[in-house]
Amino acid sequence: MAKHRAGRINEEFRREISSIIQSDLKDPRVGATMVSITNVNVTKDLRYAKVYVSIFGGDEEKKSTLDALKNSSGFIRREVGHRINLRYTPEIIFELDNSIEYGMHINELLAQMKVRKPNDNE
Repeated sequence: MAKHRAGRINEEFRREISSIIQSDLKDPRVGATMVSITNVNVTKDLRYAKVYVSIFGGDEEKKSTLDALKNSSGFIRREVGHRINLRYTPEIIFELDNSIEYGMHINELLAQMKVRKPNDNE
């Protein structure tokens, strides 16, 4: 039962934080790049929520956007507290998630291997 509740809370937080970043956050550093919330892990005591963010862009843009998200975590926490009715609103910790880029890199390597595939006759 607890696993189902934790999963629902994580998904609800992911949905609400994504909505807040897209529509309510006014920081120009965030609006310039594409930001995607890939995963949220809320602790069992609902004190902390680790939010994994995938940012599309260059290294400097990623750093700037991640800094902007970290600076606006208080605003995002307050908005999530208004939208989700829980006893505690967890402190939000943003972490950069490079899994999408890693997957694209692996696909590129596989495509290169397909092109370089030696003939079976050799």
